[in-house]
Amino acid sequence: MANDSTITAEDPLTGDEIEVPADVEVGEIIDSPVSGAELEVVSTDPVELEEAPELEEDWGE
Repeated sequence: MANDSTITAEDPLTGDEIEVPADVEVGEIIDSPVSGAELEVVSTDPVELEEAPELEEDWGE
């Protein structure tokens, strides 16, 4: 059950409802407690999550 400081959103990998902080912002990365994946917030009204892209190392080139 969500409390005042969390809201629920769907884990896009599993379809399960997970709790996320109520003050999440677009572009924020959160860890899914269900799938263990890093998820990116793509919308806040309603909260929508997508699997975060893999970051490749940037060697300044």
